[in-house]
Amino acid sequence: MDILTASWVVPVAGEALRDGRVAVGDGRIAWVGRAGDPGEPKAPVRDLGSAILLPGLVNAHCHLELSHLAGRLPFGGGFVAWVEALVAARGSDDEASVRARAAQAIRDLEDRGTVAVGDVSNSLVHLDLLGASRLSAVVFFELLAWDPARAAATLEWADRRLAGLDGTVAPNVRVRLAAHGPHTVSPPLFAGLVARGGPAAMHLAESPDESHFLATGSGAWPGFLERRGLGHVAFALPGLSPVRYVDSLGALPRGLVAAHAVQADAADRERLARRGVHVALCPRSNRNLGVGTAPAPELLAAGVGLCLGTDSLASVESLDVLEDAKLLHRQFPDLDPAVIVRMATLGGAEALGFADLGAIARGRRAALAWAPAPAAVDDPCRYLLSGDARLRRVEA
Repeated sequence: MDILTASWVVPVAGEALRDGRVAVGDGRIAWVGRAGDPGEPKAPVRDLGSAILLPGLVNAHCHLELSHLAGRLPFGGGFVAWVEALVAARGSDDEASVRARAAQAIRDLEDRGTVAVGDVSNSLVHLDLLGASRLSAVVFFELLAWDPARAAATLEWADRRLAGLDGTVAPNVRVRLAAHGPHTVSPPLFAGLVARGGPAAMHLAESPDESHFLATGSGAWPGFLERRGLGHVAFALPGLSPVRYVDSLGALPRGLVAAHAVQADAADRERLARRGVHVALCPRSNRNLGVGTAPAPELLAAGVGLCLGTDSLASVESLDVLEDAKLLHRQFPDLDPAVIVRMATLGGAEALGFADLGAIARGRRAALAWAPAPAAVDDPCRYLLSGDARLRRVEA
């Protein structure tokens, strides 16, 4: 057993502790407090000095298999133009290159204090890389097919792919079926996912193009479908918001991780809270793609569980979720910094179902991060969001 000490310990599940201490044994938290507090074990002390110790970060929404597209897609032309560029570019590299960039992205996540990820994948070609890492991962096996005629074949293919994974996935990796979004998944495909207990995740209410398409059939999305050879697909216009449309299909199960929710109005927010949906905010990706800013304070007020994600390196500069926490703080300076830090840690752990991550509390895994900090810091969470903090993982 060892005792870690720092000028600040941020347990997330409780108040920050100045000159706090954390006892760690066999990879678990054994005790949290200050020097001399009841129950403090006798053990060697490892002093991190003037620093902030906190739970490791949880990136609840990313796409590791798109890491090979870093810096290759333009951001300024709007959401649909970016999607078209992504579709055109993603098949340009061979599998070895895709895996190599995914492997580097995993190393970067580990180096910057991330301990768990919610990773969206259409191919599952990097499961072994995640399995060999120190990350805990939920991989959302994402299905998309707008043509209802392709729903049965898509589901059969996914069933075979998952069956072929039996006995091959490392203990730190879970694979769950997911949908891409309401503007790319047909009602029969949604029905198949619901019949299989899903979907576990989806992109939801991300862009005005998605919302306009589902509400009125307008916007740029119909043109994209036409150019993709899908203009012939008949679709009964729901005339609903993305959230209400998906709910009408029975596809908002409790525990769903919905990425973005930028276009969620008051009725949508109430519905998300009532259904027990977790929303993964991705501030930098939303900013870069020009889709708007998610109403974080209003989502919180409605009772929606919030976490943070980065999205992919095709739409952001790094997979460091602390950068998204910093931007969220700049967007909503009146939001309590401790609430934002919770989103980046415990909120993500709750969304992904990692009950022993996200907080420094007895019995939880000692998957921790730390950042050097000036001695004069009197609000550790605000400092973490200041732009000056640089997190790293606490090594055993």
